[in-house]
Amino acid sequence: MNVSDSEIITSILLNHGFFLSEKIETTDIVLLNACSIREKAELSLTRKLEQLKFLKKKNKILFGITGCFSKKLKEFFLKEKKVDFFVEPDFYKKIPNIIQYISNDKIIPPSFFSKNRKETYEDIIPFSDNKKKITKFLSITRGCNNMCTFCIVPFTRGREKSSNPYSIIKECKRLYKIGYKEITLLGQNVDSYQYIIKNKSIKKDMMVKFSDLLSLLATEVPFMRIRFSTSNPHDMSESVLNVISKYPNICKHIHLPVQSGSNKILKLMNRKYSREKYINLIEKIRNIIPECSISHDIMTGFCGENEKDHQDTISLMNEIKYNYGYMFSYSPRPGTFSYKKLKDDVPKHIKKERLKEIIDLQREHSLFRMKEFIGKTQEILIEGISKRNNKNWYGRNTQNIIVVFPKKNFLSIGDTINVKILNNTSATLIGEID
Repeated sequence: MNVSDSEIITSILLNHGFFLSEKIETTDIVLLNACSIREKAELSLTRKLEQLKFLKKKNKILFGITGCFSKKLKEFFLKEKKVDFFVEPDFYKKIPNIIQYISNDKIIPPSFFSKNRKETYEDIIPFSDNKKKITKFLSITRGCNNMCTFCIVPFTRGREKSSNPYSIIKECKRLYKIGYKEITLLGQNVDSYQYIIKNKSIKKDMMVKFSDLLSLLATEVPFMRIRFSTSNPHDMSESVLNVISKYPNICKHIHLPVQSGSNKILKLMNRKYSREKYINLIEKIRNIIPECSISHDIMTGFCGENEKDHQDTISLMNEIKYNYGYMFSYSPRPGTFSYKKLKDDVPKHIKKERLKEIIDLQREHSLFRMKEFIGKTQEILIEGISKRNNKNWYGRNTQNIIVVFPKKNFLSIGDTINVKILNNTSATLIGEID
């Protein structure tokens, strides 16, 4: 989402007469696109500003923070005079005006930041650099309505709003025409996508849901690979699974955050599904799309989590055996319900121990799932040259697994090729052209 937003912000500025600096030492404005989802991201932002403070001393340079940031972070940076301005996700189009005001030592009018929370940026063509890339992110929803107790997104990105399906199709066609071969549809919760199209001629509204959008894209751009992220187990429908199964150009991978295997913790998180419902959804996915890979988010050490809750998560992982996942320990985010109302009562050393156990177990499961590909032929979209060995190509299969294989002169980035899998690590498949 932040990559996509950075491309939108860059496009807005370029369209207003700004240009990208090739060297940071000669720049006039530095924008840092922030994330407040976890404490680690905020610490990274703070470190980056510390690394760049030499620019402030040398030049009259403006520092701006865009994206998701907490009120606490904003107040801290303003007090320390580290940053000149902040722009939340719904106000990116106003960045050129804000820069003009600050450059002329003028105060930004409060009316600039009226809380309309309606921006989708569907009219902005995201910036693309000159490097040969064949994959692209495209936001289809912004914000979230789910109000998980640990999450700050509804407060920084606002409530859900969906882009017009025809603007999404138009952008996908444009991207394919200029050489892109794969698109990843983005949203805090893509499965809750819905857009009402008003038909004046028959005086009847038409509701386009996520399954409808996937069908439209699969047929309108049949040679474009389609991925999406992220899904909320509470909102994923069987109709979406049937559409994924039906169209070969919709990739067979679902990122399905579980957060915890404990019903008690899921309720405290306000996740709106139970362990049993989640497992039932996994069974549906595997019945409808047998070849589908499944990844997860797991948060350990949430408020009130005891050893039994932790073991519930471990047992759920053992039952599902995910292909891979993103694992982290809970850090309270100012402004969220859990920060205000729940007690962060799991000691840091316990969080660290539980996180290690989860990571170690996932590594075992990833290795197990990787071995299932041995001897099989996979269709791979070549994305580039392997960073570890420049004699190899790398790309991904439909299950979103990285595959490396020897380079051949008749191939180039963007080509699709069949590769037979011969070996694996816990994170990579190794093969040869079939």
